[in-house]
Amino acid sequence: MTKTIADKIIEFNHKLQYTGKLPDGFRVLNPYLDNPETMSVMKAFYTKYYNDTSPRRFIIGINPGRHGAGTTGVPFTDTKRLECVCGIRMESAKTHEVSSVFVYDMIAAYGGAKSFYSNFYINSPFPLAIIRKAKNGNWLNANYYDDKDLFEMVKEFMIISLRKHIDLGLDTSEVYILGKKNADFIHKLNKDTKLFGRVVVLEHPRFIQQYKSKEQQLYIDKYLISFKK
Repeated sequence: MTKTIADKIIEFNHKLQYTGKLPDGFRVLNPYLDNPETMSVMKAFYTKYYNDTSPRRFIIGINPGRHGAGTTGVPFTDTKRLECVCGIRMESAKTHEVSSVFVYDMIAAYGGAKSFYSNFYINSPFPLAIIRKAKNGNWLNANYYDDKDLFEMVKEFMIISLRKHIDLGLDTSEVYILGKKNADFIHKLNKDTKLFGRVVVLEHPRFIQQYKSKEQQLYIDKYLISFKK
């Protein structure tokens, strides 16, 4: 029996675990181990939108935020968008993720979640949330490239993860990288691994929402133009 893309994604997430080293002051959060409901809502999402074998194009983020995929298991999707757009309610958590607002406004402009997810797959080279301890003792979101030692420690895991994403059934002739600094690091990895063909760099949703919110429509248009082959 042929596995659907949903089957492959669910299997990937079910086995997902980082056991490598981290610099002092960094931690990795695995929502699938921390909250059983994350696994169930993730399964519901991918079964709803990826229950076929059609290839998708790859949109590459950085690594999940705590309030997006770090809670729901679905990239750039907080519990608000998961429920009100995707129709999947999460009982054990309520989150608002800034990046999720832009992504779902863009998805609406594209033609809605069903149309968008039938053509695209979003994930990250490091597909688990990273947090770092601030001087005041609080834990904050971190990016894999925030610390040189951190990047070197997770680099091999990132390459393995990217290969596994591609094996889900992705069209890699053209990929879309979110965030210019993220793109710099992915370019370095791609130079060595030759994973992707043409690379299109787009501003990261969080950057747009935080610094360019008044120009949101311009960035939505830029995304949609970039997605047209």
